[in-house]
Amino acid sequence: MADLGNILLFFLFPVSVFTALTALAAGITKRRGLLEAARRGAYAAFGVTTLAVLALEYLLITSDFSIEYVASNTNYALPLFYKIVALWAGHNGSLLLWTWIVTIFSAIVAYQHRHKNNDIMPYVLFVMASTMVFFSILSVFISNPFQTLYQEFGNTLQEFTARDGRGLNPLLQHPAMIIHPPILFIGYVGSVVPFAFAIAALITGKLGSGWIHTTRRWALTTWGFLAVGIVLGGKWAYVELGWGGYWAWDPVENASLLPWLTSTAYLHSVMIQERKGMLKVWNMALVIATYLLSIFGTFLTRSGIVSSVHAFANSGLGPAFAIFLSMGIIFSVTLLLYRRKDLKPDEEMESLVSRESGFLFNNLLFLLATIAVLWGTMFPVISELFTGDQITVGPPWFNNIMIPIGLALLLLTGVGPLLAWRHTSVETLKRSFGWPILGSALLVAVLLAFGIRDGWALGSFAISFFVMWTIVVEFVKGANIRKKNSNENFLVAMYMLSRKNTRRYGGYLIHAAIVLMFVGFTGNAFNSETRAEVGEGDSFQLGPYTFNAIKITEDKNENYSSQTLEMEMYKNDRLISTITPQKRFYFASEQPSTEVDIYSTFREDIYAVLSGMSNDGTKVIVQVYRNPFVTMVWIGSFILAIGTLFAMLPNLRESKGGGE
Repeated sequence: MADLGNILLFFLFPVSVFTALTALAAGITKRRGLLEAARRGAYAAFGVTTLAVLALEYLLITSDFSIEYVASNTNYALPLFYKIVALWAGHNGSLLLWTWIVTIFSAIVAYQHRHKNNDIMPYVLFVMASTMVFFSILSVFISNPFQTLYQEFGNTLQEFTARDGRGLNPLLQHPAMIIHPPILFIGYVGSVVPFAFAIAALITGKLGSGWIHTTRRWALTTWGFLAVGIVLGGKWAYVELGWGGYWAWDPVENASLLPWLTSTAYLHSVMIQERKGMLKVWNMALVIATYLLSIFGTFLTRSGIVSSVHAFANSGLGPAFAIFLSMGIIFSVTLLLYRRKDLKPDEEMESLVSRESGFLFNNLLFLLATIAVLWGTMFPVISELFTGDQITVGPPWFNNIMIPIGLALLLLTGVGPLLAWRHTSVETLKRSFGWPILGSALLVAVLLAFGIRDGWALGSFAISFFVMWTIVVEFVKGANIRKKNSNENFLVAMYMLSRKNTRRYGGYLIHAAIVLMFVGFTGNAFNSETRAEVGEGDSFQLGPYTFNAIKITEDKNENYSSQTLEMEMYKNDRLISTITPQKRFYFASEQPSTEVDIYSTFREDIYAVLSGMSNDGTKVIVQVYRNPFVTMVWIGSFILAIGTLFAMLPNLRESKGGGE
């Protein structure tokens, strides 16, 4: 099976090259036959890569330890579903997954546009196939997942079959591992589709709104997968790393955030281009930046140039990614500069108090956020380059910069939809903002009365209330108008209103989700924690909670040994729950792992971590965190996913035979 996998990968490279060159030739010569050949090349690349993925999965499931990748990421004791997801546990397999997703999207795009957009499709396929070529080079010649395991015997290397594998990294043995990486990869790779259409538009001079309409749902899909992937990564970190948080401004975390920021900016500013013909250069730049930042994120994950909790994914692929990224920047920027005169706006901005200006300020803030995150992430590398020492930029720096930017963006989320196009009158401002501002001020007064003095927290709660008020009012006002003009009841009117403009009201739902997530983020200002050494019968307190250590047990299975602390948690002398944090030691990898236990309510999480043993070995060390409003982050992320799916639905008139 390994031989078959190698043959398939080696076949993928010439197929990808054929597709790219044939597509380019079709664009230059305008020959339909060449374009059809390029489409078939895309289909063939998908088929070949799919078979290669299945071959690797077979080797993982059957524990073929003659293959280096299998021996490095699995072992006999590993549960079956973890053997399956080990496909993306190491860099060789994850690159194959990257390549597979590229070929899937290329095949989908080729099929969707087999009878339309023939003027730009050659260059679309050329760009996507060029990406396939790059990743096929990595998979075939640099990071082949079918590489045979070798061992040194004397002065020679000989093929070798291990008796057992080293097992999966303990940090990855969590259910979130099943879906987080592929979802994030889909978000990364999906950015190639809008990028390919944008580049094709620049090459051909077809710079109208056609390419935007064509890629609208692709851009939203990419954004949605990135968002969900980031949140799932945060959830994984929260339940697996054992430090009580879900976002640490880790470089690899930041790498996933960067393309999400630029794609968010694009989804907002593209509406101005569609309606007013403005920000054409800006939107092109955002599409290009999103794709290049996705490549940059992969480079950062694989290069090892920065320290990260994701160090298990490091490899020697950094130079290859750096070259590809540099070529992409030079090619894209050159094209954009060449066409800049053809991207002049159709209209000029008439007023600073208008919806256009709201979108513009929104984009400037997203740009500022992107620059800040990029600078903070790369500063250790830059400092080492100039001083010889890596100066790390920690969470306090990021928080000091990003909290005010985030709150400003949140405020614009509520302000923007209430502004009129072109110009907003003073009377409209009073009518739209009067009650929300008054309600927010009253909320601040109440919070102050309850003793909350943190300025950022007060600001976040006030702005969140303001934004949620404006969203609810928009839904209610629109539904009431429709109800008045029809025989529908309120709920039916609201549903029909939303289905008539899914993009708008799906966007409102996403905004509401962001508000809930910000409330969850604000809870970090009120976190508390305690650390205790306990034996059976000992107790300690955290706020109103009392924890009684009941027993300490030890156990083991074929995969790991474990030590578990069982504690009863009381509040006001009432038993609330039993909490059982655990410490594990995995035999194959010889690595420890912490399994937290979380008691979660709508109001707060009680988060318990078994850290280790006391110095005298008679007691265990337990760390307990009290994290308010964390549940709001997960609820908000779920609503965000629902809102994204709703925004992707065709409008009701489209489903009845219309279309965009």
